[in-house]
Amino acid sequence: MQIRIWFLALAGTALLLGLPASADDQTPDGWRKIRDAQDKRTLELVAAGARARADKSPKDANLQYLAALATSLQAEVLMEQRDKKGSSAVAETGMGYAKRAVELNQWWGEYHRLLGALCAQTIPGNLILAMRYGRCAMDEVNTAVQQQPKSSIAWLSKGVGNFYLPPQFGGGPEQSLSDIKKAIALDGKNADAWLWQGIVLRKLNRNAEARQSIERALALSPNRLWAKQQLEKTPNK
Repeated sequence: MQIRIWFLALAGTALLLGLPASADDQTPDGWRKIRDAQDKRTLELVAAGARARADKSPKDANLQYLAALATSLQAEVLMEQRDKKGSSAVAETGMGYAKRAVELNQWWGEYHRLLGALCAQTIPGNLILAMRYGRCAMDEVNTAVQQQPKSSIAWLSKGVGNFYLPPQFGGGPEQSLSDIKKAIALDGKNADAWLWQGIVLRKLNRNAEARQSIERALALSPNRLWAKQQLEKTPNK
């Protein structure tokens, strides 16, 4: 049960920015801009294309990683739009690509982090999968932090996990805030880290600080619709 709770929101940690003209922008930054706009139809095309390229080159670790990343972003948008079942199904589709990337290069922490995130993304829409993929989510994110301790996105993923892990199991908002602060210290331009810091501060009833943090996220990533939605949810006092 604690593993399931720990990872209900790791989907939120793929971590990215603002709006390309079309699916023709085949760079991760371009895909992340589509995610920021919550354009699920375009992102569906992007992810399908990335998976097709990976299928043609199964021994190319980077193409496997990119297919997994695009699929994770697709699942993230579906979750933000409250389509839990759709998000879970899409994330499960991406796991095979992330696993192949890890098999081809087990020493690259970001591959482990993405695999952990995809395992976590399957869980909210199908809680039966918590027993199947919960351990994967926990272990892979921890491996990412161990292998790349200076990775801002890895620390953010760990912090998001601890936000959902009860204090009696070593998590809770205070521990989460500590991890997220490490993510920000490593990369002050990590917009999602600022966003999640705001969410955690709101949980701690530190609303003024929470708004400041989310506003900082929006300054870095002004087209991030989910950040705007979180700011609207945060009380002024």
